[in-house]
Amino acid sequence: MNLSIEQYYCYILSNKNRTVLYIGYTDNLNRRISQHKNGNGALFTKKYNAFDLVYFQIYSTKKEAKKREKQLKKWRRDWKWDLIRKFNPNLKTLEI
Repeated sequence: MNLSIEQYYCYILSNKNRTVLYIGYTDNLNRRISQHKNGNGALFTKKYNAFDLVYFQIYSTKKEAKKREKQLKKWRRDWKWDLIRKFNPNLKTLEI
């Protein structure tokens, strides 16, 4: 019997100057951020140096995380920043 609980994440990355946002989802947040930092993530994050984790949510299913990612991608930019600031008021790079 497998007792491990699966977790999925919807996350937002930004660059050092907090001028761009990248939204994604994954089942392993540490690994995915490392992939972005090493240039093996999305081309967008590589191009704009968006490697700083500024927001994330945890979900119990892949379907929920992917749904939230798609929802956030449709949001206006100011709504995204409002969400991030509620979770991370100082816009610090989060450690997992």
